[in-house]
Amino acid sequence: MTPDPSSPLTPADVRRYRNNLQEEVDGQGLYLLLADAEDDPNLKKVFERLAESEKRHIELWQEKLREAGADIPSFRPSMQVRVLGWLARRFGTGFVTPIVERMELNAVTMYDDQPEAIAEGLPGSERSHARLFQELGRQPGESVDVARLEGRHRSASGNALRAAVLGANDGLVSNLSLVMGFAGADPGREVVALAGIAGLLAGAFSMAFGEWISVRSSREAFDRQVEIEREELEMNPEEERAELVLIYQAKGLSEEAARITADRVFQNSETALDTLVREELGMSEDSAASASVAAVTSFLLFAVGALLPAFPWFFADGGLAIGLSLGLGAVGLFVLGAAVTLWTGRSALYSGGRQLALGLAAAGVTYGIGAALGVAIDI
Repeated sequence: MTPDPSSPLTPADVRRYRNNLQEEVDGQGLYLLLADAEDDPNLKKVFERLAESEKRHIELWQEKLREAGADIPSFRPSMQVRVLGWLARRFGTGFVTPIVERMELNAVTMYDDQPEAIAEGLPGSERSHARLFQELGRQPGESVDVARLEGRHRSASGNALRAAVLGANDGLVSNLSLVMGFAGADPGREVVALAGIAGLLAGAFSMAFGEWISVRSSREAFDRQVEIEREELEMNPEEERAELVLIYQAKGLSEEAARITADRVFQNSETALDTLVREELGMSEDSAASASVAAVTSFLLFAVGALLPAFPWFFADGGLAIGLSLGLGAVGLFVLGAAVTLWTGRSALYSGGRQLALGLAAAGVTYGIGAALGVAIDI
């Protein structure tokens, strides 16, 4: 039910104001960090304008708290925001854009049932921010240097970071379960250690080979489409330019702005080719990454996760090895589960705890099965 703005304030209203204030502090902090990390002056201005917008929202909720006679907390940007800022400084703002886009989409409806926010136009502001980051994730708008972004956006993506987390998680969960299954059967330290190494290598090679096939196929398809588009561009450049104008108009630009943008893109033949492939075909160089790099990366990420539960069996045995293996696995599960909150926005404690519980449950099941099989074999 939507609260009546004329009704007396309740403790729930004060908590809501504080939650809103924290959200806006996070938003301002994130945009300032992105502006600081961005080299492109046009994008930097966009992020700075967004930060200024969030500053006004912060002042609104501070004023609401004063009117309610409540203390104004000295909030700082959350750990999630600080991590995203660190990643943006190290790898560029394009690296975290998909994550920020998801955060903005999740926040679109946060003010839809709050009369104080509606009166100040905050729901529209949130939708505007979400649309902006959707465009940054696909096609930049008029306020951004399109030719600049066409050559760099998505060159590194938050999706790559997500794949890294999931790859390490796959190695950890699968090998922890395998090691615990063998430990339950109690065949001896050497056998459990061998099983752990075998599981690590088998899984890592399987991941690497699968990734190599996938990326290689994408590369071949991409190269073929690029050649077709290159031939069309050489034979009918004006027709290709006209198609690009229509595409930009379909994205919401006026005809004049679409023509200016297309002209800018066509100033460089390679930029024009890259743009046409992306806009007409929905493909990009990002989908045609190096197969060997992808394979090696998948191998290493899986191996890192898989090594944690196997490592104690290289030097320990029995209950000590089981305890160390579960301990290292538990730490890895919690950290990887917490890392997922970069995309979900959930509590790191909740996500880490959930991942920990599920991983240990799987390990417990395989340990029990291993113990039962070990007894049966002994008999």
